[in-house]
Amino acid sequence: MTRDDRPAPTAPTTLAALADAVRDRMPQTIAELSELVRIPSVSWDGFDPAHVAASAEAVAQLLRGLGVFDRVDIVSAPIPGTDHTGQPAVLARREPKNGRPTVLLYAHHDVQPPGDDALWQSPPFEPTVRGDRLYGRGAADDKAGVIAHVAAIRALIDTVGDPDVGIVVFIEGEEEFGSRSFRALLDAHRETLAADVIVVADSDNWTTEIPSLTIGLRGNAAFTLTISTLAHASHSGMLGGAAPDAMLAAVRLLATLHDEDGSVAVAGLTSHEQEVPADDLERFRHEAGLLEGVSPIGRGALLHRVWAQPAITVTGIDAPSVQNASNTLQPSVSVKISARVAPGQSAAEAFEAIRDHLLAHAPFGAHLEFGQVDLGNPFLVDTSGWGADEALQAMRDAWGAEPQLTGVGGSIPFIADLAEVFPDAHVLVTGVEDPESRAHSPNESLHLGVLRRAILTEAVLLARLSERAPATDVH
Repeated sequence: MTRDDRPAPTAPTTLAALADAVRDRMPQTIAELSELVRIPSVSWDGFDPAHVAASAEAVAQLLRGLGVFDRVDIVSAPIPGTDHTGQPAVLARREPKNGRPTVLLYAHHDVQPPGDDALWQSPPFEPTVRGDRLYGRGAADDKAGVIAHVAAIRALIDTVGDPDVGIVVFIEGEEEFGSRSFRALLDAHRETLAADVIVVADSDNWTTEIPSLTIGLRGNAAFTLTISTLAHASHSGMLGGAAPDAMLAAVRLLATLHDEDGSVAVAGLTSHEQEVPADDLERFRHEAGLLEGVSPIGRGALLHRVWAQPAITVTGIDAPSVQNASNTLQPSVSVKISARVAPGQSAAEAFEAIRDHLLAHAPFGAHLEFGQVDLGNPFLVDTSGWGADEALQAMRDAWGAEPQLTGVGGSIPFIADLAEVFPDAHVLVTGVEDPESRAHSPNESLHLGVLRRAILTEAVLLARLSERAPATDVH
């Protein structure tokens, strides 16, 4: 899009009024976000689901309090292939008026496990402001997305009253655990969720001063792998050196997944050809936390490696701890493998390539067992439509900076489902995170200035859509 093709900037009086409304409500917004962070809504197996239910109820109360929705419901759906029901989601809708479009605002209220509390500078579920950042599990990913939707709608109401734009809010409850019932929720509530524009507020920004519109996401293929070599444990002194233990087999097998430079060495995994911004090695070293003397892995431009190339990571190992280790040959070792799939390749195809590689490289005739396979496809955003034009202009208005079009190394697999169910909708992937947010890690945090600008961006977008002339091209 050339400069002459851009939509006109938002009227200065409207922009100023929205900015004042967002600023004046920031103490309330931060307080509401803090209350959500205090709820330990971890959606993983082994954690109390009552906390996720409490989080869903808290989100529903925030949406009901806005007074603009025709209905606000807490919903759930069966997990396909199981006898279980997914975690509760919150679904709200108000119909459009005067031919205006409808926008679906997505975020998720569940969070990752906190990990080791000792690694946190303040308790993970006790929101704490230090400097210009709010710390806590879920403060950025993605309860800030929830609050950004709530605060943007509130700012719109404060400024223009009852808007004409249709609004759907969908706050999922199990995104951090694979969105296992997501497609079932889509199928069950397709009519309620139908929209012309879909805003997924679960990504990040280029810096704390420059916004991003995410246009590419890698997919994921995660699974457990058990490597077995012995029928039972044996004395490592008596039989070591002749009987192959499972740990040795596991180490040798996992090492075959990468070349000497750390590039993925699995035949059949593909990369996506795309242009990326120039390398900034110092920024990368800082964001990744590379120790002195440690070099990046892989080949090609740094951002191409994390946006458009496959990656394989061993994220967990079930084996005796150092403290509990005995002089024993281990019969079996289990690992969790997380693979990221480049745009252009299906997650199922990538998993089969990795599975075939592991079976072909199993050392000493080791037996392999695969389980808990979780697949999610990558996604490329179409930025050619009016929805992207409106979002980019809203970012310019709210941030006073030119937005960066970016890829993301992480995965939001359900976006492919949204695009399949609603093929005519404009999908926009935005976010409230920044390079220092450390989502999923200890000391996760949210930059409060970014939060304010993200809220203003969405409020401006809603105001622009509410004023958009009725037309036949809303799809």
